[in-house]
Amino acid sequence: MYVCTRCGYDSPKWAGKCPACGEWNTFVEAVVRKEAANKRPASGIEHDKPRPVVLSDIEAGDEPRIDMHDEELNRVLGGGLVPGSLVLIGGEPGIGKSTLVLQTVLHIPDKRILYVSGEESARQLKLRADRLSDRSSDCLILCETSLEQIYTHIKNVHPDIVIIDSIQTIATESIESSSGSISQVRECAASILRFAKETHTPVLLIGHINKEGSIAGPKVLEHIVDTVLQFEGDQHYMYRILRSIKNRFGSTAELGIYEMRQDGLRQVSNPSELLLTQDHEGMSGIAIASAIEGIRPFLIETQALVSSAVYGNPQRSATGFDIRRMNMLLAVLEKRVGFKLAQKDVFLNIAGGLRVNDPAIDLAVISAILSSNMDVAIETEVCMAGEIGLSGEIRPVNRIEQRIGEAEKLGFKRFILPKYNMQGIQTRGVKIELMPVRKVEEAFRVLFG
Repeated sequence: MYVCTRCGYDSPKWAGKCPACGEWNTFVEAVVRKEAANKRPASGIEHDKPRPVVLSDIEAGDEPRIDMHDEELNRVLGGGLVPGSLVLIGGEPGIGKSTLVLQTVLHIPDKRILYVSGEESARQLKLRADRLSDRSSDCLILCETSLEQIYTHIKNVHPDIVIIDSIQTIATESIESSSGSISQVRECAASILRFAKETHTPVLLIGHINKEGSIAGPKVLEHIVDTVLQFEGDQHYMYRILRSIKNRFGSTAELGIYEMRQDGLRQVSNPSELLLTQDHEGMSGIAIASAIEGIRPFLIETQALVSSAVYGNPQRSATGFDIRRMNMLLAVLEKRVGFKLAQKDVFLNIAGGLRVNDPAIDLAVISAILSSNMDVAIETEVCMAGEIGLSGEIRPVNRIEQRIGEAEKLGFKRFILPKYNMQGIQTRGVKIELMPVRKVEEAFRVLFG
């Protein structure tokens, strides 16, 4: 049988385009055999069969969460690990997924943890654990790839948390195909989910990603789990970002930042200091923006370079920012403000390897572009936030008090903000000078005189 790797659609013959999801070249061959319709990998755990319950009779209390002793991970999970939840952590090879999980496990006291490794030997894990932590942990290590054997050990050990590294290496005997295939990943994940819900044991799965950047295996894997965390970052940078893509127990807008060191990952509690270059006085094309990811405000450095186009077609390039939004802002600059950039190459970079989706950095983007175009530096003590509309107006942004507080904490003297945001601000006690602007031309007069 041929199975689509994107949506799980199966077909008796190969097809170039999947009729279900419309993706091209996603069919792979899978060996199947006829089984009873209800045959599934058994978890070996005794439990009562569920019965229908009236909605009003269900008690809905707050879920008690397990403290992971990692502030960044706790916040991205929504306050801690929920008992009975299934969490999938994905990322590129060598980015630090196993390091993050093992480091977290070593710092959780009073919990019996079973670490199932299908990729590394116990000796390799011991060497990594010695490098990450000097404290001894009662974490149990199991090197096994058979799902039935894993359930046997779980029944004997009764762990509080189970970690499986990785889901693509686990196979069940009820299916003949090899580990990592579509059917194996789907059946193993469904069986582990059933075990987690029935026993109220949280399970952390580590998953590989394919060359497109999505979790390897069927798309149904992401539907099965409760939480999908993406661990990303450039291997040439020290910073790693833990981003929540799906979370049934918290917000998906949260962001955790780590710094990769020789002795493991260090939590970055104040990312603004890392994302700002210490000295850029006198340099043109640099503007400081106040952005918010989730509930956390931080200041980022927006860098732009505008130069004359060497070839016929001018280049437009953006790193860490949406290229279509940058083209829109350039059109606003040309139409509403009168700056001709049609024959110029424009390059934009968000420093530190971050990718920012907050529209409040629009003002900093066009300020950096204009600063580079005129070769005039923006004062180092100025920070800004504002969304740009198509008519050239500066639209209000949310949570302006937090943005101002972060800028004030880091020693900035002036803050440019939308005029409409001044209506609900308590200005008493604010030491930073607030400079409200209504249109793009006003902001440029404030910055460049």
